[in-house]
Amino acid sequence: MDYKESLDFLYNSLPMFQRVGGAAYKAGLGTSIALAELFDNPHKAFRSIHVAGTNGKGSVSHLLASILQRAGYRVGLYTSPHLVDFRERIRVNGEMISQEAVTDFVGRYQSMGYDGSPSFFELTMVMAFDYFRLRQVDIAVIEVGLGGRLDSTNIITPILSVITNISFDHMQFLGDTLPLIAAEKAGIIKPHVPVVIGEDGVEIHDVFTSKATAEDAPIVFAEEQRQVLSARREHDRWIIETSGYGTIVDELSGDCQVKNAATVLAAVDELKKLGVAIPDDAVLDGFGHVCEISGLMGRWMVVADAPRTVCDTGHNTGGWQYLGNQLRNETYRQLRIVIGFVNDKDIAHILDMLPLEAVYYFTQASIPRALDCHLLAEAANAKGLHGCAYPTVADAYRAALAASATDDMIFVGGSTFVVADFLSFKLQ
Repeated sequence: MDYKESLDFLYNSLPMFQRVGGAAYKAGLGTSIALAELFDNPHKAFRSIHVAGTNGKGSVSHLLASILQRAGYRVGLYTSPHLVDFRERIRVNGEMISQEAVTDFVGRYQSMGYDGSPSFFELTMVMAFDYFRLRQVDIAVIEVGLGGRLDSTNIITPILSVITNISFDHMQFLGDTLPLIAAEKAGIIKPHVPVVIGEDGVEIHDVFTSKATAEDAPIVFAEEQRQVLSARREHDRWIIETSGYGTIVDELSGDCQVKNAATVLAAVDELKKLGVAIPDDAVLDGFGHVCEISGLMGRWMVVADAPRTVCDTGHNTGGWQYLGNQLRNETYRQLRIVIGFVNDKDIAHILDMLPLEAVYYFTQASIPRALDCHLLAEAANAKGLHGCAYPTVADAYRAALAASATDDMIFVGGSTFVVADFLSFKLQ
């Protein structure tokens, strides 16, 4: 079996949430535990950090991995979904897992004759843990896939848990109120394991404190640490003044990244208390070069100038409360937005957050879950958002580019998968 055949097996033989949505979601840890046991519980061979949250968990995970790598550790990083290459999900010191390692793991799995019908996520998660053990990582940063309590990754016992924030997303699985969603995310809190909460709120504060108390887990609210004193944006960078690390230049420039930075700094402080040596220059360098060090893409990612072209994977109301404001504060002659969503997302509230003055290029990603671009255009037009529908992201982007003057701005987003299609086209 070669690499292409291995990918075909992973994509086509196993239910994949990225493609089919809820049909691939499996509540419960039984299959993950059984799979891990098949491979002799590789997740127990290294220390780990567990990162959950509605938004920001990808950025926080990459920042922590970047800082730890600069501190001299061999760092595993497991995130999802990928944008261009499946191997983005599994990295050691920023380098993607090799094609040979993917093929080897799939071959070993198939030879075991396991009949438990794992999902794509369950099997690729164990692949990551197995690879991290093979590469003898010192510490791994593990991003939750969906929720927390019943997420496949919750078989780990980390040295630190991080919950970035709580917003409305995946309500069909996690609940339709913030306390219910918070309770699912709080499910990653383990006995005696410290937890950092990125963003607090009146509705969810007691959910976290009650769970932490029940587990005898020390809890830290990042907003109470007041590490971030002030922040200003310069040349697609945040210049952040902090109480403990001086001036940090953050390579990630989205509006949400200031809160993510506060979460990361609180997490770094907790890791130090646990005996993880992290010098100040590792923090500064980790923030300043996070994309280069960790391979992060798709977070307010500037991919072209004249016209200025930006993509971002923000895909729910929590993400768009930042993106909508940031787009309005940009300078341009005309804003052009290439946008698409998945068909199981409640888009009404997101459409209300989009700028009325923009020209829209409604599109759909190349996955079965994509919302039909004509249905999106109809819903958007009813909200006063005007534009045309295009069957592919590449078609939509080409149309926006052809209509643009050099001082226009093109934004591509609405769905991780729209950004994935765009980057696959743009970076080829």
